[in-house]
Amino acid sequence: MTENPNFKPCDLVIYGALGDLSKRKLLISLYRLEKHHLIKADTRIIGVDRLDETSDSFVEIAHKSLQAFLNTDINDSIWQRFAQRLSYLKIDLTQPEQYKQLNKVVDPENHVMVNYFAVSPLLFKSICHGLHSSGVLTAESRIVMEKPIGHDLKSSAEINDVVAQVFHENQVYRIDHYLGKETVLNLLALRFANSLFYTCWNHNTIDHIQITVGEDIGIEGRWDYFDKTGQLRDMLQNHLLQILTFVTMEPPTNLSAESIHMEKIKLLKALRPITYLNVEEKTVRGQYTSGYIQGQPVPGYLEEEGANTESTTESFVAIRVDIDNWRWSGVPIYMRTGKRMPNKRTEIVVNFKNLPHNIFRDSFPELPANKLVIHLQPNEGVDVMVLNKIPGIDGLIKLQQTKLDLSFSEAFKKSRIFGGYEKLILEALRGNNTLFLSREEIEQAWTWVDSIQDAWQHNHTPPKPYPAGNWGPVAAVALLARDGRAWEE
Repeated sequence: MTENPNFKPCDLVIYGALGDLSKRKLLISLYRLEKHHLIKADTRIIGVDRLDETSDSFVEIAHKSLQAFLNTDINDSIWQRFAQRLSYLKIDLTQPEQYKQLNKVVDPENHVMVNYFAVSPLLFKSICHGLHSSGVLTAESRIVMEKPIGHDLKSSAEINDVVAQVFHENQVYRIDHYLGKETVLNLLALRFANSLFYTCWNHNTIDHIQITVGEDIGIEGRWDYFDKTGQLRDMLQNHLLQILTFVTMEPPTNLSAESIHMEKIKLLKALRPITYLNVEEKTVRGQYTSGYIQGQPVPGYLEEEGANTESTTESFVAIRVDIDNWRWSGVPIYMRTGKRMPNKRTEIVVNFKNLPHNIFRDSFPELPANKLVIHLQPNEGVDVMVLNKIPGIDGLIKLQQTKLDLSFSEAFKKSRIFGGYEKLILEALRGNNTLFLSREEIEQAWTWVDSIQDAWQHNHTPPKPYPAGNWGPVAAVALLARDGRAWEE
């Protein structure tokens, strides 16, 4: 994960430059990179879309996007520097001959062409064929692919087969923005740079692990897409499984992409399959009904605009995961993700085993287990829950659970904490694919998730209702309760 000081400037071509992803995330992230002088001086940003815009109007659109989504004032000198990089091409992405226009604006001899697919996967095939037929690509050219890469193993393989006809695997950067988050990357440091955690990160000392990715929003006008996808495939197949691999994979040989990908794939292959025989006891599906978020009434899933009132798509999933290897034998990992949760929250809770003997029983009958809580968002940081003696001179030693708090914003006040997209865009420009997903990794994840989806269909498992503003259905509580455990709240 080391920086190559000799990397070339790039021609970053954004397909779908006028879409929401580009305006809300990509342009904002690129401006922030510009602010910190992290983009190579001669790098250019070329927006491509099908609408009749010009380079000048694209610059205006980018400025309006910054005004709407940057959350800070636009610095005029930074903006002027950034705006000079921007240009625009009108291309119908379904028409291969129109890609020849790129030959007039990219410089393959002096720049690396980085093609960012910020469009529906339905267009990936057309873009690959258009780029290939235009003759604009070189061995250094790269593509960045946004999720979803398919909706199951079969469709994912079809997309990757098309991409492989034009690009070698080392040219393909499959993005999951969670892998650019500081706290996710800090898992590598936490686990593999600290003997305190490295030596106890196994079934001997850990009782169980919880991973929560909660969203307080609903489907936000994405009904057509989301109802065909569901929370299992929209969130768990990528974001939660990526967090899971970083938490549980074996130590990589080094920080190279190959070493990290290898360990993540091995971990995914060790996930115990969930089939129609055990899906009812291992998983919970949920769908939100009307309720309240932060005191405000919100509609149920079936009451959202454009909803199909007969839909059985899940907006919540809770799963018990078992890993069949030496390190994690007997240690369950509980994962949950849902929409219309009480608040936005992404965290990992590592619960350590209880001590076998309590010498403080007179003052503290049951010693609570130590916990390591890793907050990924919104307040990045790490907490360690331990027991300390309450100061006093009476006869009994009285204990109190206290928190050792490492807040990133407090501990690293002089360091800029970048967002996931900023980090990953920069790595793509630099040609470092360590934080991106390999084809085998994605297809292994789909293999495991497809089995769950097929089991639900086989058993005709309906989603259980839960009021908006709650942490899922009651059955999600029972998922842990029958193991004698409870969710961290």
